[in-house]
Amino acid sequence: MTDKQLRVVLAEDSVILRDGMVELLTARGCAVVATAGTAPELIAAVTEHRPDVAVVDIRMPPTHTDEGIRAAVEIRAARPETGILVFSQHVETAWAARLLAGGAAGIGYLLKERVARTSAFVDALHRVAAGGTALDPEIVNGLMQGRRRNRVDALTPREREVLELMAQGHSNRSIATLLTVSERAVEKHVAAVFTKFDLPATDADNRRVKAVLAYLAENGTHGTGP
Repeated sequence: MTDKQLRVVLAEDSVILRDGMVELLTARGCAVVATAGTAPELIAAVTEHRPDVAVVDIRMPPTHTDEGIRAAVEIRAARPETGILVFSQHVETAWAARLLAGGAAGIGYLLKERVARTSAFVDALHRVAAGGTALDPEIVNGLMQGRRRNRVDALTPREREVLELMAQGHSNRSIATLLTVSERAVEKHVAAVFTKFDLPATDADNRRVKAVLAYLAENGTHGTGP
């Protein structure tokens, strides 16, 4: 997605925040093809413009509870090729689980208060639009709480740490920097995860998505939806 202009639909009910995000994304080379202040407007905009990714706030009018993420789930079911990036100040683990139930590819969930740089947000947008994942650590932890462990139990602490960072969308190089280890060491840990998750050698990016999917499936995406 980095070779062409990223087409974005932005759903945010705060006009000031929405306009500010449009300016920031445009300055970063993205094309905001439509904005929406309500869930129906979001669904209509995605249907009409077919963006690469939709940025969705969870709580939108009229009740400001879960209209946004309900719309995201609906879009995910109807247009799975459209990336979904939930960008909210709220942690809604049950709805995150439902959004991820059909697969982690092309899904992101970031907390507004924890995104310190615009560049990190835009990188996450590109990653999600390309079929990757971008999950805030707090979301990952919420999905893990009190859930069953299967293949994840077979991982060493370091392998699990690497997999958690993969689930957040980090590359091997980024993981190496965060863990203060060599990129080669990270590659070995990732290979071990693939082996323990019984993922055969295919496209590397595809295996990463499948590993993250398996990780989330065994750590909270079953039986958590409302």
